[in-house]
Amino acid sequence: MYLPPQFVAQDRSYARDLIRAYPLASMISVADDGLPFVTPLPLHLLDEGDDWLLLGHCAKPNPHWRYLQARPQAVVTFMGPQAYMSPRVYPDLARVPTWNYLMVHCVVQARLIDTFEDKDRLLKHLIEDHDPTYAEQWRGLGEDFQHKMMAGIQAFELKVTQLHCKLKLNQHRPESHVALHAAYSGGNDDERALADWMERLGMVGHVQGEA
Repeated sequence: MYLPPQFVAQDRSYARDLIRAYPLASMISVADDGLPFVTPLPLHLLDEGDDWLLLGHCAKPNPHWRYLQARPQAVVTFMGPQAYMSPRVYPDLARVPTWNYLMVHCVVQARLIDTFEDKDRLLKHLIEDHDPTYAEQWRGLGEDFQHKMMAGIQAFELKVTQLHCKLKLNQHRPESHVALHAAYSGGNDDERALADWMERLGMVGHVQGEA
């Protein structure tokens, strides 16, 4: 991933928060024909200090798990809020538009998970993330049904070996920050989320303090 220094997130908590707020990842592996193979899927982050694990699964008919088995190294990306940036936020006219976005890029080492107990533990993490009230219903479905459903998925654990978090918010152009924040604050959900991140990164307070 192209990562200019002004957009590098130095604090790992930024990546952690983006992964948990935007858990639908793109998992990218090399297929047997040598081309990238991409699967969108939700992943659960286990933050164990310096060690991060991403837990997920795909349907057994999806060949992606076989690519992970043959070539365990893969790439996982999480796209956070993103929005157009108009050059109208600058005080002068000789500027060009761009697109702002927040994303996390992980290089991972995959390990397949096959036992019922480990799959059940993984699914409980995902249920807790997205639909905790479903946990009781899942437990009440009976072991036969659960085993049948488990047989239809391939679970995996992805150990993060490289982590890159890109926060592209025009940090290097402070003359745009006040107007950009105002424009994003009155926009759609993604734009408002970017405005919140500008505040979190201290971009707006810095500009207002200079004014």
